[in-house]
Amino acid sequence: MALTLTPEIAWNQLPDTEWNAAAARHLLRRAGWTALPADVERATKDGLSLTLDRLFPDSVPVFEQPRQVAHMVTEAEELQQKAQGVDEEEKRLLYREFQQRSRNAIVDMTIHWMRYAARPESAAFAKWVLFLSDIYVVGYEKVQRAPLIYKHFDIISRYAFAPAPLLTKAVSRSSAMVQYLDLNQSQKKAPNENFARELFELFILGEGNYAEKDIKEAARAYTGFKIRKNGEVYFQANQHDTGLKTIFGETGQFNGDDVIRLAYKQRAAGAFVPHEMVKFYLSDSMIDKSYLFSLGDQWKNKGYGLQWLVKTFFGSRLFFDQSFRGEYIKSPIQFYLGLVQDLDLDIIPVPRLVINPLRQMGQVLFDPPNIRGWVGGHNWINSTSLAARRNLSESLFAAFYEAGLNEDEKLDVAAARAQGHGAFTVDATRFAPLLKLTPDEVTHKLVTSLLAQNPTPSLKESISNYLASAEDIPAEHLRRIKRSIVTLISSPGYQLT
Repeated sequence: MALTLTPEIAWNQLPDTEWNAAAARHLLRRAGWTALPADVERATKDGLSLTLDRLFPDSVPVFEQPRQVAHMVTEAEELQQKAQGVDEEEKRLLYREFQQRSRNAIVDMTIHWMRYAARPESAAFAKWVLFLSDIYVVGYEKVQRAPLIYKHFDIISRYAFAPAPLLTKAVSRSSAMVQYLDLNQSQKKAPNENFARELFELFILGEGNYAEKDIKEAARAYTGFKIRKNGEVYFQANQHDTGLKTIFGETGQFNGDDVIRLAYKQRAAGAFVPHEMVKFYLSDSMIDKSYLFSLGDQWKNKGYGLQWLVKTFFGSRLFFDQSFRGEYIKSPIQFYLGLVQDLDLDIIPVPRLVINPLRQMGQVLFDPPNIRGWVGGHNWINSTSLAARRNLSESLFAAFYEAGLNEDEKLDVAAARAQGHGAFTVDATRFAPLLKLTPDEVTHKLVTSLLAQNPTPSLKESISNYLASAEDIPAEHLRRIKRSIVTLISSPGYQLT
């Protein structure tokens, strides 16, 4: 992608003279899930620096462990006790029941995370953690234990603004990661290279910035990590290779932490996370490497601090370049959470009504397709996923069919309502204030708040005319406002951010 900015000035903060409502909408939609009118107004008034401080504060609301996941820790201990002294068939039945409970727990955790991420005060940080988890990938399908998946995300959350080498070291001790990349199978006599390869290629440096010898030597340095039956990682010293290793041209009796230290000394380490940020937050087309190295060199000089990086990236002149406005395809999670926020709804506490649409759209939280995570971009869009997006949009405007729920689902709905979360579908009367506006004013308000790009004059004219033809009939006018909103959120323009 061609940019008029030079790499030397691209990462300078956007001048105050260029900060306006359009820039605020761009920032809010990319850093979070959407740009609500009230938030745009506040950000425009506060300015870029204060807005960045609010989106990425020093103290962040961490995602708390759901009760059902916490119970799995106790149940795992009980399972080990029950499995002693029973025959193989009964043991298989016990483990099958445990696996089903773990699946239920990861489903419950998905609902809790979606609720957490939908909260305005959590949105930008939740998305940042989701981004980091798309670098440090683990998947439930292989790990099969909800508490380990939760702990992995919790590690990322707690180190999300730390220096990147500290985050990488913490993740290297994540039980889910150790199991996912078979690090627990690595022995002194037979080092497993999976973790070492992905450490360089997918976590720190990127493809082509290391040699096969570096991988083999790093794998030796990472021998000795094991997982106890309770899921804790421990170090078995007699399985660790203490011999000399040569990595990136340096020789020593290196261990795993030394490997991470050596990797972050490479210039490619500074450019890698910015490269991933461009893919995740900014554009399906990659920018020239000179821009990535320019930011990476500055980031390295700042001690690889992730909070510095995120504020510099989202505050930069490059981020606000007009070529990046309204041209990036929303992920299914962003589409779903953006809808919830745009329509001021609560997450429906019925897993199948949340997870099934996400699966149909191509993204299941906590279970990416492989170690490379979600590819994203144009891969999100095909005939099946577009139909799923339209169906989801329509469902949020339909009456909530509570009679079709099972008893457990009804209890969950009742519990959510007791906590003040009962707006699961759109009540058309919510748009009654719009009746006071002219059709042109309603149209402008809707397209500005819902679409990242200004639609064609013909679309705006057709919506305005559609509303004007029933302006004198309040009930019909309200119904048409509702249909106009459904049309806009089902349109190609709403798929972009």
